[in-house]
Amino acid sequence: MRAAEVTPLERSFLTAPIKVTEGMVKAGEGYFSPDSSRICYQAVPADYPFYQIFVQLFDAAAPRPAVPQRISTGRGRTTCSWFSPDGKRLLFASSHLDQNLNTTESDALARAAEDARSGRRRRYQWDFDPATEIFSSSLDGSDLKRLTDSPGYDAECSYSPDGKQILFVSDRDGDPDIFLMDADGANTRQLTNQPGYDGGPFFSPDGKWIAYRTDRAEKEMLQIHVMRADGSGDIALTIGKGVHWAPFWHPTQPWLAWTGADHSNPDQRPNYDLWIARHTPTSEPAFMIGKPLRITDHEGADVLPAFSPDGKLLMWTASRGTLNDGPGGRPSSQLWVSLIDQIAIEKDLPPVEEIAQ
Repeated sequence: MRAAEVTPLERSFLTAPIKVTEGMVKAGEGYFSPDSSRICYQAVPADYPFYQIFVQLFDAAAPRPAVPQRISTGRGRTTCSWFSPDGKRLLFASSHLDQNLNTTESDALARAAEDARSGRRRRYQWDFDPATEIFSSSLDGSDLKRLTDSPGYDAECSYSPDGKQILFVSDRDGDPDIFLMDADGANTRQLTNQPGYDGGPFFSPDGKWIAYRTDRAEKEMLQIHVMRADGSGDIALTIGKGVHWAPFWHPTQPWLAWTGADHSNPDQRPNYDLWIARHTPTSEPAFMIGKPLRITDHEGADVLPAFSPDGKLLMWTASRGTLNDGPGGRPSSQLWVSLIDQIAIEKDLPPVEEIAQ
């Protein structure tokens, strides 16, 4: 598989990215299985307007596209897949039980056909589908179990490191907040309750902290926050006229990665790139980060970073490549993988003492 070109900045920290998904209109939000033998992700197939959930084999020694297996039902909006810590089950959100799904599908197909005729490129916007619920299944899509049954949007889910709990996002109280439930869907409790959107939560590798994104300071201006596992000790890690989202913990280093873009100039199109910051040990009662280090600066969007379980690989969603196989002759969003130079990153990461708050 031919690797994509890298910029001089990227070459300092990453090997040339290799595309690992193909054959879909677009693919993204990919994560590794606990043993790195598989990846899960969401993708829009050629014959359906909404994302579906797929799993495919992955070879860490020689990353390349593989034949994907659809795990979701094939209907409805789906998102946020995540492997259980034992690698036996997959967690994801789906609206396939929507009673109005036929209308939702036909409306989306008509809109896509009109966009194709007119050449219109719509600004990306996530649908907080009120019919979305959380499910788990075996890795072949069988043994599908419904875990939530509440009016409104339930999605953005991930397991705790021990597999006993699930973080998720729900707007059952009026706006999207972060909740926690047992792995079987029981014992639901609310962790955030501020005006605005709170979402995309992930436990730290030791289960002591939760990183997430929120726009509570300014609508649609997402910032990175952390809180303790019980919802206490909330701390804003990023501020200002920017959008910072998709935080992801490194499994072995005190690093937090995320997607960020400068929105301070309304006349300039923001460029989304990947950033890493050093953080204090999660065993300490307080939490701080250092000034973030930019590790991508490609002209296309680089978003949704995810480290492999051993911390050696970085997978992310990117609009890059040598083939203009996307709408309007542009590269489509796909999953890409690079080896990361942990020594170079560690050397260039500012210490926590230089925190810019």
